[in-house]
Amino acid sequence: MDNYNPNDNFTNYQNNYNNSYSNDYNTNYDSQGYTNPGYESGNPVTSGFSQVKTILAQEVVAKSFLFMVVALLITAWASLTTSPQIAIQLLTGYNFYILLGAELLIVIVSNWAVKKNNAILAGVLFAAYSYLTGVTFSVLFMVFTTASITTIFLLTAALFGIMAVYGLATKKDLTSIGSLCFMGLIGIILAGVVNMFLRNSVFDTVISAIGVLVFVGLTAYDTQKIKKMVAYSNDGNVLTLALMGAFELYLDFINLFLKLLSLFGKRK
Repeated sequence: MDNYNPNDNFTNYQNNYNNSYSNDYNTNYDSQGYTNPGYESGNPVTSGFSQVKTILAQEVVAKSFLFMVVALLITAWASLTTSPQIAIQLLTGYNFYILLGAELLIVIVSNWAVKKNNAILAGVLFAAYSYLTGVTFSVLFMVFTTASITTIFLLTAALFGIMAVYGLATKKDLTSIGSLCFMGLIGIILAGVVNMFLRNSVFDTVISAIGVLVFVGLTAYDTQKIKKMVAYSNDGNVLTLALMGAFELYLDFINLFLKLLSLFGKRK
């Protein structure tokens, strides 16, 4: 198993999902009619309205992180209870493309659910995606030591937490950083596809190192983006917006974990 690299296929379909979801997310985010009447630049905002928006902002942010944590728990549970042989079968041959198709289908249906403000369907799909991710993660325990996986997970959590706090606290607009990181994401996806054929370990290390920087930046950017979503929030769509944000944060965490594991993980 020393020659088997779970990041070759798994990371690429994770990144493809992240890329597709971000495109649809950014398109739908501004076009689904979530704006509140009268909440436009230049219009007067009463103090009572501001207080309501503040409460909604806190609720969206809090639930986004809550849903992300729940998704990570589902992933951890699935990875610990699934036979690694099943994961290997899913990541090889035609099964890989079936799995990739299932992930892309989740993207399409999830965005439709968001458009229709269907939080229940969006939540179910999020849970399904988290479970599938955990099933494929089970193969990591065949390649890396359990102690190494645990250490890298804690390192990821610490780094993710620092950048999330920065994204929430900073007054600086991180849009330009987000755009740069998104271009970097496309780059590492393409590079990862090329390296699936080259199988160059040095190239893989470079991709992973760049990937860490990309997902660190995206963590801060996506966290700040959740704060901005409050402008589109109302009593009826808080759950939907929170699930949208949780998807983004979950993908940032998972991909950051994979890149760090590829760089620093101790193989069996």
